[in-house]
Amino acid sequence: MHSRPAVSPDLPFARELTPPRSGPSWVRIFFGGLALWVATVVVTFVTGNANLVPTIILVGSFLVPVTFVTFAFRRADEVITAQRIFTAFVYGGVLGVLGASLLESALLTHMSSWGYLAIGAIEEGVKLAVLWLLARRLPWYGARDGMVLGAAVGFGFAAFESAGYAFNALFTSSGLSLLDLVETEALRAVLAPVGHGLWTALLGGVLFATAARTRPGHLGTGSLGTGHLGTDYLSSGHPGTGRPHLRPSRALLGWYAVVVLLHALWDASQTVAVWLTLILTGTPSQWLAIVRLGELRGVTQTQVHLFTGMSWGLLALDGLAGLALLLARWARLGRRPSSTVVRGY
Repeated sequence: MHSRPAVSPDLPFARELTPPRSGPSWVRIFFGGLALWVATVVVTFVTGNANLVPTIILVGSFLVPVTFVTFAFRRADEVITAQRIFTAFVYGGVLGVLGASLLESALLTHMSSWGYLAIGAIEEGVKLAVLWLLARRLPWYGARDGMVLGAAVGFGFAAFESAGYAFNALFTSSGLSLLDLVETEALRAVLAPVGHGLWTALLGGVLFATAARTRPGHLGTGSLGTGHLGTDYLSSGHPGTGRPHLRPSRALLGWYAVVVLLHALWDASQTVAVWLTLILTGTPSQWLAIVRLGELRGVTQTQVHLFTGMSWGLLALDGLAGLALLLARWARLGRRPSSTVVRGY
């Protein structure tokens, strides 16, 4: 039995017909959560109550990821329900960090110059696998919905990973350091919008677009797509089944390579900054110490400032490149010719 004809919200004229998604405002979530986090930090510093440390870690690690997932949710189609977003966030976070930890410990016995690519390939592969698992039974696919669900998986991963980094920052050689914990959370919160959530959103958009671009002769029961956009937003599937079908493609493999490269360059930013600083300001004695001892000695304040600026500059360039790719993909989908799509099976 077929469901009633529906118009894809990705179509330009359909946005006026489709009511906006309801839900909490991401602005209220962010500023409300920020106020709670700051209050908890202040009270903990004043009272020295260690029982509040888990609250600082949880609120600080999850605030920005939850804010951005809420922002993205209101821009998705009705197939991406709040329950699916929550499931993607939690499962993507927990399964992602567990899978990445197991694979990295098994495959990366020692770190090398290729280690950054390996880490990027493992973590992006695990997140893509989790997204594939969670989205395999959706009734239809749209590229923008893939970006939103992918962002939920990626931001879930980022939230749980940040909680781990914050917890580790608490322990120092001189005892517990609440200041290090707070600094770590603040830094990762600033960087979170252009990290894991963005990378998995790119892959999710390509994965869903590939599923939707099934040729008309291969459409399942109840699937109909006409026009250029119709091939990018419809209920596709195995012949005669009408069930959606996620599948690998050259486009997905290519974008996976792009995302892995962005991830690797992000992780390697400090290493690259060190070498650039040495190339520009290194002394013969410093190069000799590196060659003979594998250590960098006699670092000057100028080199420290140059390293810091380059490190942040490389992160900014990497983040802006990823953001530009995501915005270009999102805008390109919105400019395609209109078409009516029948959903259901």
